[in-house]
Amino acid sequence: MGTAERINASQRTLPYVEIMDSTLRDGEQTNGVSFLPHEKLMIARMLLHDVNVDRIEVASARVSEGEKEAVRMICRYAGQIGKQDRVEVLGFVDSHSSVDWIADCGGKVINLLAKGSYKHCTHQLHKTPEEHVADIKETVDYATAKGLTVNLYLEDWSNGMKDSPDYVYQLMDALTPLISIKRFMLPDTLGVMNPLQVIEYFRKMIKRYPQVHFDFHAHNDYDLAVSNSLAAVLSGAKGLHVTVNGLGERCGNAPMASVQAILKDQFHAKTGLVEDKLNGISRLVEGYSGIAVAPNQPIVGENVFTQVAGVHADGDSKDKLYYNELIPERFGRKREYALGKNSGRANIAKNLEELGLELTPEQTKRVTQRITELGDKKEIVTQEDLPYIVSDVLKHDAPEDKVKLVSYVVSTAYGLKPGANIKVEINGQQYDGSAVGDGQYDAFVKALRYIYKKYLNRTFPILANYQVSIPPGGRTDALVQTVITWHYNDGLLRTRGLDADQTEAAIKATFKMLNIIESNLKG
Repeated sequence: MGTAERINASQRTLPYVEIMDSTLRDGEQTNGVSFLPHEKLMIARMLLHDVNVDRIEVASARVSEGEKEAVRMICRYAGQIGKQDRVEVLGFVDSHSSVDWIADCGGKVINLLAKGSYKHCTHQLHKTPEEHVADIKETVDYATAKGLTVNLYLEDWSNGMKDSPDYVYQLMDALTPLISIKRFMLPDTLGVMNPLQVIEYFRKMIKRYPQVHFDFHAHNDYDLAVSNSLAAVLSGAKGLHVTVNGLGERCGNAPMASVQAILKDQFHAKTGLVEDKLNGISRLVEGYSGIAVAPNQPIVGENVFTQVAGVHADGDSKDKLYYNELIPERFGRKREYALGKNSGRANIAKNLEELGLELTPEQTKRVTQRITELGDKKEIVTQEDLPYIVSDVLKHDAPEDKVKLVSYVVSTAYGLKPGANIKVEINGQQYDGSAVGDGQYDAFVKALRYIYKKYLNRTFPILANYQVSIPPGGRTDALVQTVITWHYNDGLLRTRGLDADQTEAAIKATFKMLNIIESNLKG
């Protein structure tokens, strides 16, 4: 049977693949990332309840009191929803300390870290293989007596299979008879493997130990974590370890969303993940971690469902010629058509259609030319800009603003919170408001919220994202471009402001948003 036939056979018989998320343990080893206990709980809740991962690895034992409190909170929550056996904690062969720590937190599963290479065993532990095996057995027996389920990591397994396979087999021969070890987890700890090696080593392991449940834990040092994970599944791995957004030490781990999409689309594998929640968990972890997702990261990047070239938008209008199985709605997102110098009339038409604006072909051509000019100047053009561009191009006056800023004063002083006093005009009626905040713009928005709630009895949109960019050149009077995204009516509004002052740029973007909403209300 050739390679293609073997892969097709694997597709037909591929079992359910367990997904273990290690964002809260391995992902937290990303440089600069440290989750607070309540943040860990929120992420764990979403992973277990919304995303429906099979298991979550939430911490390393004995790290800190804060970590202990986080594990207690997560175990308590998991117990309330009947998923306590899905919460796992990394532990060590350390004279029972890890086992006691996990049990004291209410944990039910220990992922016991053993040495999967001869070099790690002899150089780091300074023990013989026989001594290490004896220590592991003793720890497993103790954990079992304490009521814990045991999974066993073979740390540095990839190098173990490269340099000391006899040691790996010696370890496995001694430990597989222990029925209390539920899973053997095989990590590529330093991210050194390629898919062909994964296939070779996994097949050797499965041939020798056909009844064992093997997980694979990939690292991304050579940008092969996803490929290696798929190779492991094709070779018989029953579980994969991932992290949200690919967080992890050095180059990170296999990203959950990418692994899910390729498992399903390329190999027709089944998992328990709820795909339309993947973008939500990505945004939550992005916010808590402070590590921005690259705009072009598959599935969850900001740009991955945005068509830029006009020919692509044209093809989408003609029987969806540029579609693939990665439909954005499948992941809780929607397809967008960028406005810029590469847009073309098809992109413009798609955006006009979504806004309900109808133009003649000649008018569309002129609007396209204007957007191309803006693109050449590196201006960002959003869908919300489009009605104003249309008005300008067609020589119509822009619709009169229904929400106007009459006057404002923002102040800050050492030792005091910034304050704002504002006067706005809404549909011809003027209103005053004041507030303090954590920054000048925050104070300004709080004053606006006060006006909208007190005088209009209306809910003010919630800020979703705030981005600031400054053109290169290093001048102190450089223009500041502020792009603000708002949650409004189960959707998003994105507007832009440009000014030499960051606060003023943000205010311009805010009033543009308010006028769009006001126009829709009156319309």
